[in-house]
Amino acid sequence: MHSIQQPLSTAPSADLAVIGSGPGGYEAALLGAKAGMKVVLIEKGALGGVCVNWGCIPTKALLRSGELFDMSRKADAFGLKLQGFQIDLAEAVKRSRTVVQKTSKGIGFMLRRAGVEVIQGEAVFRTPHELEIFRDGAAAATLTAANIIIASGSCPRQLPGLEPDGTYIITSRDALALKELPRSMIVVGGGAIGVELAWFYRMAGSEVTLVELINRLLPLEDEEISEGLKRSFQKAGITVATNSKLQDVAVREGQVTALLVQEGAAPQPVTAACVLVAVGVGGNAGGLGLEHAGVEVARGFIVTDEACRTSAHHIFAIGDVRGGMLLAHKASLEASIAVKAIGGNKSEPLDESMIPRCVYAEPSVASIGLSEEQALAKGYEVRVGRSMFAASGKANAYGNLEGFVKLVFNAEDGTLLGAHVLGHGSVELIGELTLARRLGVTAEQLAGTVHAHPTLSETVKEAAENALHG
Repeated sequence: MHSIQQPLSTAPSADLAVIGSGPGGYEAALLGAKAGMKVVLIEKGALGGVCVNWGCIPTKALLRSGELFDMSRKADAFGLKLQGFQIDLAEAVKRSRTVVQKTSKGIGFMLRRAGVEVIQGEAVFRTPHELEIFRDGAAAATLTAANIIIASGSCPRQLPGLEPDGTYIITSRDALALKELPRSMIVVGGGAIGVELAWFYRMAGSEVTLVELINRLLPLEDEEISEGLKRSFQKAGITVATNSKLQDVAVREGQVTALLVQEGAAPQPVTAACVLVAVGVGGNAGGLGLEHAGVEVARGFIVTDEACRTSAHHIFAIGDVRGGMLLAHKASLEASIAVKAIGGNKSEPLDESMIPRCVYAEPSVASIGLSEEQALAKGYEVRVGRSMFAASGKANAYGNLEGFVKLVFNAEDGTLLGAHVLGHGSVELIGELTLARRLGVTAEQLAGTVHAHPTLSETVKEAAENALHG
């Protein structure tokens, strides 16, 4: 990676300019201001970026509604008699937008309190240190900065023949703002976004078919977790088609028609009110004028070193636009790494095996570190422990019996290599396991740690005991 450093011809208007206000961007701005820098943040949309406005936050707000929809159907089992309750999708969406607005305003308050100047507009490099700010397609301002952090996020990938029209072929952003419930939906993509929205719309009452090109849902997760989630989805009434794809997609008579092509089977005609395309995202590196700054891009992502520094010495990239695991909390960690590097300080290198992953359907999925397959592929001899939530007193009290904890330990020294949880509350349980992974905790130490009773966390202890004693 070559390095370009062009001296400033004029005094900079900022010590640090940050492009984008998502979890990485606003965190970088706050950290820069705390370090005594004059910070300017440029944002073309609402504060908080995609995560707050059209990703993490509104999705989780809707999924909370989905949990209540599901619980309402099961109310009789808990001694609650409900008659004639209705699901109002528009109200659920309205609530999610209220949560978004509150969160975005909170970010604005933190930035103002820290003394960060916020400029509304789209930033484009003119030189390695100079940014031109556009509003409504017209140049509105310029600024120079001694250092620049690019936190421009990601954009949805598209598939040929499935170009979004906002009505029949929709994106995840469209799906977060629907006012009327579609009678049926085909979700293309079995990653986190597709899984979460497929589950929500099934809970809301849509007939849902989930189509994934490869042989399992959540392909980055442990295979047992993927298979367990598939069974749970099928039990919930979601049609799951793996090793499958859609062909001959067309809109006819107010609905989508297509052929579902599944490996080893004859093509099947399918119809739906809409098709949600959720096949992942790519780095949002286009339109930034990076060629004017000497910033290298490869496969749609900005190339950086371990300090998040690009090929231009004073320019850094963090978050989704940098690639790797596309997670908000990873972007926040990278913000800290980049700001420390600007100040001349080194950080501990980012280790993606120490970053937890979560999927917020029901049952939810959470994991950290290596899957069993990955550990074996790396040459480890492993000891695996499992514990089923069906055996948990707290899970039985909750009425959420699906799922399990799977822990993968290094057989040589007993340290935790990976942890994988499928079940209600897994996204909260992963905190303990993330700490255990980071500190090199052993199966014996986890098994010997007293866990409160009755709690779901006891299942972690029991999985560690299973690894030790079978």
